Amino acid sequence: MDLLSRPLGLGATMLQSTGRGGFVTDSGISALAHRVARIAAVGAFAALLAGCSMFGPTKLKDEPINPPDQLYATALADMDAQRYVHAVDTLKTLERQHPYSEFNERAKLMETYANYRMGHFDDAIAAADRYMALFPSSDQLAYVLFLKGTAYFAQITDITRDQEISQQAIETYTLLINNYPKSDYAKDARDKMVIAVDQLAGKEMSVGRYYEGNGQYAAAINRFRTVVDKYQTSSHIEEALFRLTESNLALGLTAEAQTAAAVLGHNYPASSWYKEAYGLLQKAGLEPKLNAQSTLAPAVTVPQQGGPVDPNAMKKPLPAPKV
Repeated sequence: MDLLSRPLGLGATMLQSTGRGGFVTDSGISALAHRVARIAAVGAFAALLAGCSMFGPTKLKDEPINPPDQLYATALADMDAQRYVHAVDTLKTLERQHPYSEFNERAKLMETYANYRMGHFDDAIAAADRYMALFPSSDQLAYVLFLKGTAYFAQITDITRDQEISQQAIETYTLLINNYPKSDYAKDARDKMVIAVDQLAGKEMSVGRYYEGNGQYAAAINRFRTVVDKYQTSSHIEEALFRLTESNLALGLTAEAQTAAAVLGHNYPASSWYKEAYGLLQKAGLEPKLNAQSTLAPAVTVPQQGGPVDPNAMKKPLPAPKV
């Protein structure tokens, strides 16, 4: 009841004219309003359904089917022109439209190479794995392994980063060399393995130097021993033996320090690292000497002779390094 109607004393059943000489109450008007609202809602829902049918999902246009030889020739032309993205798209179309064609194996091989050339190394690795799973008897397996290993190799970063990629490259190249030692790719794989191994050794050396610099000599020794035991062909082997001399000496393990220096001197007598190790021992009143109980003595291979260090030969006094 508003301010204007209140003085008139009209209650909740205020009457309104129907226009036909009669009157209806407020409750009748409310029922009529509800019926109108229901009719409007039904109409809106019907309109919504009509709209869905008018603006429903667009029917996909059928993909034209091209002959497999035509698709392969197109992809090959794109590869020659270094249009690798378009080539991969065409190769995928070929595989999708003609999964059992005579070009399917070559298409997957080309896809692996194209991904590698584009720098999509993870895609290249995945494509190589698919190829080897689908065509285990292919005469191109050596090449595919080389592509996979090189895709790992291309991702090797500096020694401060995680070296899992280096390990995966080594494992792939090892598989290639062991199974196809006379293939055209084996030599290149061996050369790249040397670099990958050097990366792993470099990582161990980096961590070992950090531990040694912080006085954690036992932890440092473990890292340097890993280099000596596992990565003897790396460029870090001489420094690792020196660091073993240095760290063992810091812990008071003189026999181990002398053995590390002796192994270093017998394997690399002209090394600057041996000169430093020799001088370090001299300051402590010691000299390089083999400890027969040490596991370090036979750990390093003499590169010139291709055999393990002879402990008996190492019992002979080592000359001072040449200045």
